[in-house]
Amino acid sequence: MDDRKKVSIYTDGGCLGNPGPGGYGVVLRYGPHEKRLSAGFRRTTNNRMEIMAAIAGLEALKDPCRVTLYSDSKYLVDAMTLGWVTRWKANGWKRNKTDRAVNVDLWERLLDACRPHDVRFQWVKGHAGHPENEACDTLANQAATGPDLPPDQPYERLTHTLL
Repeated sequence: MDDRKKVSIYTDGGCLGNPGPGGYGVVLRYGPHEKRLSAGFRRTTNNRMEIMAAIAGLEALKDPCRVTLYSDSKYLVDAMTLGWVTRWKANGWKRNKTDRAVNVDLWERLLDACRPHDVRFQWVKGHAGHPENEACDTLANQAATGPDLPPDQPYERLTHTLL
């Protein structure tokens, strides 16, 4: 019998412009307990913030848990549930014979964050009145508009080398 705690993690990420200032929001639930997390970055992408939200939620867990992670990002949910990420990794972070996967730094971190847990990714429709998704959206937007946002260093390093 699996006696691990059952935790629900709700996530959202977004950007003001894409790329632009971005943020993520997370609501963690375990029984009657709730924890909210958020952070913003001065220049990033929507997809990076969606992945970061999942990472932040999973990394906040202190013990191995049974997790249902809810996200309105088809990119995130499909990449994890349809095995895209494990296939990209097995192919040297290539999506196909010619195209490199993007956000590799975050996909690797997400895979590591999932490892101690039993994680099920579940898609929810965004902006459809789902209370926790709306709360995460508010947290993400507040974080993206905060003062003195830190850099998303891997993203800024990559885009700087492409200029």
